[in-house]
Amino acid sequence: MKNFNPTRARGIVRVRAQDDVAALIAQVNTSFEAFKAEQTAAISDLKKGQEDVVRAEKIGRIETSITDLTTAVEDAKAAVDALKIGGGAGDAPTAEAREYAKAFDAYARRGKREDELPELAVKAALTTDSDPDGGYFVPENVDSTVTRVLGVNSAVRSVARVVSVGSDSFKMLVGQGGADAGWVAEKDARPETGTPRMAQLDLAFGELYANPAASQRTLDDAMFNVESWLADEIAIAFAEAEGAAYINGDGNKKPRGLLSYDMVANVSYAWGKIGYIASGKADGFLAPTTSASPADALVDLFYALKAGYRNGASFLMGDATVGTIRKFKDGDGTWLWQPPTAEGPATILGKPVVTDDHMPGVAAGKFPILFGDFARGYTIADVVGTRVLRDPFTNKPFVHFYTTKRVGGGVSNYEAVKALKIATS
Repeated sequence: MKNFNPTRARGIVRVRAQDDVAALIAQVNTSFEAFKAEQTAAISDLKKGQEDVVRAEKIGRIETSITDLTTAVEDAKAAVDALKIGGGAGDAPTAEAREYAKAFDAYARRGKREDELPELAVKAALTTDSDPDGGYFVPENVDSTVTRVLGVNSAVRSVARVVSVGSDSFKMLVGQGGADAGWVAEKDARPETGTPRMAQLDLAFGELYANPAASQRTLDDAMFNVESWLADEIAIAFAEAEGAAYINGDGNKKPRGLLSYDMVANVSYAWGKIGYIASGKADGFLAPTTSASPADALVDLFYALKAGYRNGASFLMGDATVGTIRKFKDGDGTWLWQPPTAEGPATILGKPVVTDDHMPGVAAGKFPILFGDFARGYTIADVVGTRVLRDPFTNKPFVHFYTTKRVGGGVSNYEAVKALKIATS
């Protein structure tokens, strides 16, 4: 094709994708204005002892629309980011990496060149030694695709600190303060001050596995992209399993989730536990009155976090909880939830809202909202490399690809995360 400029073509696609984002944001704002008008009227009716069922149904439809549109905005932004990545960001694959990918493709399709993979992996800098558990590293482009998809689908991974390690072990020391200082005159004695307190954290690790299968006839088709298919299959499976573990994992052969730690009232907070703020009502939030507001608990949660962590903080909750919070106003009548913009995501009290439906809903005794600087408060450790082992024997005529990935996770700073509990205290 003459005069084809791939860089210009990618630019055109990117501009169109950005236009889609702008159009979706405009729809969110329109729906949110309608929601505010209807919700304000509904509150006024309730204060008069009236309730309009038709209006309540209309508000419900608008809320669903806002939630769906907000999700669409975030997905569209992710697509724009992916286009930027695909538009030439990063270094081109080395000759060694391309040769490894070629050999891996032959191995995946027909089981050929298997004996070459270990040596080629070393040359491509994918590994420096053999794996006693068997299997081979997937090519870099597959592994990076998996990592990007995990970042999008796993809400905690998208905001947590993510590090790469070489083995199933990650220990870190965390300073808890405790060093004292004192005032003295020029010739006064200098007595010994307090010693800083240090805590060692050891993340819990586990191994994720997926075992997708394809028929040999499909693999023989030259048009079938084995790498893309494998990346898609394992990314979805891994993302779902990881997302659940980062919230509720018990630390047994898997990462330890945020909600698995001991929770204590923030007034009695101690290192090793996560402090919480109560909603003020046993089964939900306070009803709006002249002296109280359902938003009070969120404001208290906001300020329960030390100022040093608030700058990078975000709210973590499920979509259903977002729907509840969307109805709240602060004492000045300002809506707590604000729609996404071209520059950033939806916010509550000016802080980003990250949605993860592994979080529980609003119910007695539950912790439906977390607020914190998760990049400082939660650490995910990826063991370098995703491995795959071809199995053409177990389930003929299908070929299985037993794929594994090791990952660890846990709270790395208990001060940096606070929770909201549905309770009176």
